[in-house]
Amino acid sequence: MSAAPFQTAEHWTDDVLEPMRHVGDPLADKVISTLVDTGEIASVNAVMRNLVENEYWVPETLPGIVRDYLQSTADLPPWADSAKIAAGQQVFWRYGPRLILILHCYSLPFCYVARKGVQVLALTSRLTGNAARRIIETAQMLVDVMQPGGLDSPEGRGRRTIQKVRLMHAAVRRLAVQSPGWRNEFDLPVNQEDLAGTLMSFSWIALDGLEKLGILLSDTEKESYLHCWQVIGHQLGILGDVTPVDIASARALAGSVARRQFAPCAEGKDMTRALVETMQYMLPGNLLDGLPALFISYFLGREHAGMIGIGQDGLADVVAAPLRIGGTVFSGLLRDSQPLRALAEKVGQLLINSIVYVERGGNRPSFTIPAELKQRWGVNWVS
Repeated sequence: MSAAPFQTAEHWTDDVLEPMRHVGDPLADKVISTLVDTGEIASVNAVMRNLVENEYWVPETLPGIVRDYLQSTADLPPWADSAKIAAGQQVFWRYGPRLILILHCYSLPFCYVARKGVQVLALTSRLTGNAARRIIETAQMLVDVMQPGGLDSPEGRGRRTIQKVRLMHAAVRRLAVQSPGWRNEFDLPVNQEDLAGTLMSFSWIALDGLEKLGILLSDTEKESYLHCWQVIGHQLGILGDVTPVDIASARALAGSVARRQFAPCAEGKDMTRALVETMQYMLPGNLLDGLPALFISYFLGREHAGMIGIGQDGLADVVAAPLRIGGTVFSGLLRDSQPLRALAEKVGQLLINSIVYVERGGNRPSFTIPAELKQRWGVNWVS
């Protein structure tokens, strides 16, 4: 791939990452800037609305510069390896429910602990205003790009979803800095370091989450999963300079982002509170209300979980008390990876099942999972 070939675990220094906080995505930024600078604010809104409402095609009503963008960014990079992509997507196929749980309880919280990066989420109020919608849209992107064949076709769901997300990032970059609530200390919204950190949350953090559940993948499987996200990152406009070349480099990059950016702030706590409340709403009854905090604390660790308001109050009771879900009793949590792994599978199924039936609002299409994945993951029959 096009990332710097000299990367080592020591590559991700402040000298490398700090300049990236002031770099956006020139290609997508130009599209939005052209629309804004020509006074077509209504067109920007129309673009965003069309990109959300239409899942597959390029509407004829879109401005020409947007259509050109969609056409010019449809192809995968020449270094994309179709065999590795397929192998990486098979990992998602096998462990989908657990990976959906990891998305909720590790990947997203990992982003919320980054004090500067979380500011743009707070500013747009997308999560605190409608947490369920944002979580569903994020889960839909994950399913779109990681389902088998999701990246194969230029007209496929995966590639179209990436293009839409990339353009929405550019719109946020343009509009957020004009808000009275944005401060220079936060740097450029959705900058390259923040994008790289988010990419790690979906790739290396996801793999680390599986390992923490006692699921040990082969080196080939890990590298294939990472390769999928290297390709996705390229399509999202993430530069090779902040894209890790291998698993060791990805682990180091995630660690450097944490070292540089993790700190407590009110916005991170607000995002986490909205996330936890949404998961509690999605999970049936009240018995499971303590599980989101339990898993977030387990994955992130006490120190980082505490930064986003996840304390230990009540967690001991959740760990000690046996849980009965769908006829299965889970006990010995956190002392043995086997019951924790089984619990993660069941909770992931419950979350997916709930997401399928949660209304996204407006004209947004319903959450979609291919039939073969529904069958594989046990969606629609979870009790």
